[in-house]
Amino acid sequence: MPHAVSLLRAARLASATKPFLARGGFKRERCEGCRLVPTHCMCALRPSVNTRAAVCLLMADIEPLKPTNTGWLVADAITDTFAFGWSRTQPDPALLALLADPTWDCYVVFPGQYAAPERVVHAVQPHAAGEDGALKRPLFILLDGTWSEARKMFSRSPYLNPMPVLSLAPAEASQYRLRRSRCGDHFCTSEVAARCLSLAGDEAAGKTLEAYLGVFTHHYLQARNQLPVVREGLAHQRLDEAIARQAA
Repeated sequence: MPHAVSLLRAARLASATKPFLARGGFKRERCEGCRLVPTHCMCALRPSVNTRAAVCLLMADIEPLKPTNTGWLVADAITDTFAFGWSRTQPDPALLALLADPTWDCYVVFPGQYAAPERVVHAVQPHAAGEDGALKRPLFILLDGTWSEARKMFSRSPYLNPMPVLSLAPAEASQYRLRRSRCGDHFCTSEVAARCLSLAGDEAAGKTLEAYLGVFTHHYLQARNQLPVVREGLAHQRLDEAIARQAA
């Protein structure tokens, strides 16, 4: 069944006036389910995790089309993932409805130095309740794009302004190796989502998503270098262990 990012990708392709050609990487046929070449397909390894928290991906224009996009991995693994294309002037009404839904305790995930100090938080409220007394579920809004695109989305989306800004301080460096970043302290979307889930108490889901990124990275790089997948390697072992812990 298509997930939120694959549906957004299909809509973006349908509206395109010319084919999208990813820079770098391989130019061979790709699997529609995982965006890898069929010989390195990892659809059979896809985990499916139910969580208390949810993720909303606000995606820059061509981000859903990029084969290295890791928001796709979040949607693969986390059942409650929403995805919307970003527009400065015409935000998706479904996005605005989601953010206004009292079911959710919304957080914009972004470095705190770019927000007013009174908006910045470093933790998730464990027992946030709505007017009816029912507990709210955390909803993490991730700005999925290049660093310059993410900064533009953050500063030019007035509907995000009333929400607290969750500023993360990860203890270790990013493991993402499929795109270069000029800033060593930047993390890819799935890494950020994994840390948010852990903050919300979904630690096992966060570990599963981290391991899933490791498997995707291995498959992608092996395909790029025309090498076979090492199914007995550490990346697959970590994913197997994470899924087993999640099921326990």
